[in-house]
Amino acid sequence: MSVTEAISSGDAGLLPGRRDEDWRWTDLRGLIRQMPAASPQGQAWAWDHPLAQSIEAVDVVNGRGPSDLHVPAGETRLAVYRFLSSAEAGSHTAELWVSVGEGAMLTLVESYEGAAGGYLANANLNFRLARGARVERVVFAADHAEGVCVVDATVELAAEANYAQTVLTTGARRQRIETRVAHPGAHAQVRLDGAYLLEGQHNADLTTVVEHQGVDGVTSQLTKGVVRDQSRGVFQGRIVVAEGADRTDARMGHHALILSDKAEIDAKPELLIFADDVQCAHGNTVGALDDDALFYAEQRGMPEDLARALLTAAFVGEVIERIEHDAVREAAQAWAAQRLEV
Repeated sequence: MSVTEAISSGDAGLLPGRRDEDWRWTDLRGLIRQMPAASPQGQAWAWDHPLAQSIEAVDVVNGRGPSDLHVPAGETRLAVYRFLSSAEAGSHTAELWVSVGEGAMLTLVESYEGAAGGYLANANLNFRLARGARVERVVFAADHAEGVCVVDATVELAAEANYAQTVLTTGARRQRIETRVAHPGAHAQVRLDGAYLLEGQHNADLTTVVEHQGVDGVTSQLTKGVVRDQSRGVFQGRIVVAEGADRTDARMGHHALILSDKAEIDAKPELLIFADDVQCAHGNTVGALDDDALFYAEQRGMPEDLARALLTAAFVGEVIERIEHDAVREAAQAWAAQRLEV
């Protein structure tokens, strides 16, 4: 069962639901009883962001747009893809194949947006990195509050390749951003980071699976989240170290703040290790803002709302600081500051 199959067939019974273990916290089958009609071709407009003025920007409207992005060996490229759901109560899919040649480098920025509610959107991305290739992928997800969006990415790495990812999201009615990585070991490196800032009744599900298949592989993962009002954040991270994948170094951390009594966090970090000579660890914490830090700020004349915003920004800032590209990192900092009203 998959969202793509459900949209292409118009059969809501093919949507994943709570009986599927990996989807038990993001139940689409129980939410969508009847599939929305296929979305018509929409009208795109420029992504209103300073970053898009200086780099190659591509609009994908209601699933229609270019489907291939290739970076030849040895080249460096920076690109933006804007996935826009403009049709109200429609359903649509998009597919993007990304190939990066030997020794090449790609910085890919994705924006997921909704201009109207009631839609069901599904984007499938496939990454293929040749030997020594480098990819930094940064996702800005700002779907409509009444939209449903699922983004699936699969990543295949060759030896000595480097894949880095940062997902920044404000959620939607239902939203799931999933990444699956086939890790060859062989001195390849993976970084999977994310930050979710949720309010109202927004939901966001960040799911990752990394399968280490060979020796000498590295994975680093850091996800941070903030939920308030009646919002719900989901983190599922699974790292699998196959038999024989010795000298794997894999580390995962998920840390979240709950800022209201009705907000919810569901977290499931997993390490499945079938090799002996490895260094693997994971951590998971869920709590509230530090009362002592709030008191310290207020004692020095800072309004409580501003103190909370600054402390929250500092909390998620650790994720954003790990973005390597300077201009993209600045855009991410501005994105977080705007949503936290710093």
